[in-house]
Amino acid sequence: MSEPVIGTDPRLRAALRRLDLRIVHRLEGLLHGEHLGLRLGPGSEAAEARLYRPGEDDVRRMDWAVTARTDTPHVRDLVADRELESWTLLDLSPSMDFGTGLRPKREVAVGALVAANLLTQRVGDRFGAHFLHRGTVRRWPARSGKEALLSLLATVAAAPTGDAEHPAAHQATLADACADLVRTRRRRGLRVVISDFLDTPVTGEPVPWERPLRLMASRNQVLVVEVIDPRELEVPPIGNVTLRDPRTGRVRQMRLTRTVSERYRRAAHAQREAIRAALRRCGVHHLVLRTDRDWVLDTARFVIHQRRTAHHLARHTPGTPR
Repeated sequence: MSEPVIGTDPRLRAALRRLDLRIVHRLEGLLHGEHLGLRLGPGSEAAEARLYRPGEDDVRRMDWAVTARTDTPHVRDLVADRELESWTLLDLSPSMDFGTGLRPKREVAVGALVAANLLTQRVGDRFGAHFLHRGTVRRWPARSGKEALLSLLATVAAAPTGDAEHPAAHQATLADACADLVRTRRRRGLRVVISDFLDTPVTGEPVPWERPLRLMASRNQVLVVEVIDPRELEVPPIGNVTLRDPRTGRVRQMRLTRTVSERYRRAAHAQREAIRAALRRCGVHHLVLRTDRDWVLDTARFVIHQRRTAHHLARHTPGTPR
C-alpha cells in the first residue's frame, strides 16, 4: 500500500470527477442545496431580524430584544447549517494486510476511504478519521480541503503493518472502535466504516459490533465498506500447510483435504451471511469490495445506485429541494 497508487490512477481520477455520492438521510448540514438538513423547515441558524408579519410568522421566532429596542414586533429568520461532517472508521488490524488478489485488502480499504471523502466533499465540509491499529483506536481530527486529505493519506501510509512488538494488555476490537466513534462524535453527519469484519462469530452468537453500529446509524447516515479477499471464502485442497493467525500470531499445521476445504467454505459463507444480516438489522448502506475485482468500478456502480435512491426519495419527500 502506498499513496501514489491512489493519487495516480487515471481511472479513479476520471470516475471521481464524474460521480457524486449523494447524502440521502437528513443531516445537520445543508450546503448550497446539496445536503438535506436534519429537521424540516427553514433551518436552525439565526439570521437577520425583520418586521413581524401577522398571520404569516410564527410568534415563537419573535426577537424580543429587537422588539424592545424598536417598540415594533420583529422576528428572527433562520437559515440552515452549511457544513457536512464526515467521519471514517478505518480498520488497520493485521488481517487487513492480507491479500491474494490484485492488491492487498489494506490498499482497497484506503482507496475506499479516499473515494468516500472525495465524493462527499463540498466547500466547507469537514472529514476526520478513526483508525483501529494494533489494538488501539487512534483519532485524526476533522479538517477540510485537499491538503487535509493528503495529510490523512500520509498518516495512513506511515502506519506500520503487522503485529505490534509490545501488544497492549487490552486489545481494542472493531466493536470498541465503533463505540468510541459514537461516543466522541456527537454531531450528526456521514459515517463510513471500512473493515473485513473477520471477528464476526459464525455460531449464531451475538455480533459484538452490531449494537454500537446500530446506535451510530440511529443518528447518522452510515456506509459500511466490507473488504473481502477470495482466499477468505474458500481454500483449495492442497495438502499440508502452515497457517498463521495475523491477529494473534498463532501458528498451526493443517492438512487441507477436500472435506476440510468444504467445511471451511461453508463456515466462511455462513460468516458472511451473518455479517450481511447484522448490517441489514442496523439499517446501513453496504458496499462490498473484493481484492480480485476492480474496486473502482464496483464503487462507481454503488454510487450510481445511491444517486438513483436520492433522486427517488427527493421526488417522494414533501418540501425537499430539487
